[in-house]
Amino acid sequence: MRAIVIDDERLARKELITLLNQLETVEVVGEAVNVDDAKEKIEQLQPDVLFLDIQMPEKTGFDLLEELDHVPHVIFTTAYDEYALKAFQVNALDYLLKPIEPKRLEEAINRLIGKIEGAAKNQENGGYQNNKKLTLDDQVFVKDGDRCWFVRLSNVRLFESDGNYIKVYFDNFKPMIHKSLNALDDRLDEKSFFRASRKHIINLGWVEAIEPWFNGGLVVTLRGGDRIEVSRRQAARFKEMMSL
Repeated sequence: MRAIVIDDERLARKELITLLNQLETVEVVGEAVNVDDAKEKIEQLQPDVLFLDIQMPEKTGFDLLEELDHVPHVIFTTAYDEYALKAFQVNALDYLLKPIEPKRLEEAINRLIGKIEGAAKNQENGGYQNNKKLTLDDQVFVKDGDRCWFVRLSNVRLFESDGNYIKVYFDNFKPMIHKSLNALDDRLDEKSFFRASRKHIINLGWVEAIEPWFNGGLVVTLRGGDRIEVSRRQAARFKEMMSL
């Protein structure tokens, strides 16, 4: 993949290019120091992906994206995490905080490869868009008030419906997102996540204990102590999924 690194700090560009040069899947074809320089390089070099700093003199990385006719894949690189929401809104593929860790960079590149391969398969199938399910390896953006997180789904143990919102349980946090549990259930991989009841979706990898409950239902205990009722209607399916 052909990449351009865009950052006003020479040292930051050099460090990132050094990391990228260690990966066989990426070829750095150019670098740019500001938005105007980047526009020229993008038009000339036609990259597959931009590694784009956000805060630059005069114009930001977001300004660049607004000025481009055709936007390549974008991976933001920044020292500030408060831009995560806006990065997500412009469909950035990933959001890397400086100093960039080699492992996180590799994860971002692998995600990009997966996206490109998926698009190629869709083209082979006549442009059919496959609604890919979210798996444990996927990361999701969660915002609650002024706080935001980029969370790997393997770390989310429970989703709980609360009116028109969903509580997302991970670590010691329980932020709320404006979404219905039904809509979320349609997006999640059923091999990893189970709709326990009208109110709960559980991560099967977090199940620690199962015990019988009233009226043919079950109670599931998750690592960390959360106890969730599995409705009678779902109990038979749950037993089938969790047995050999």
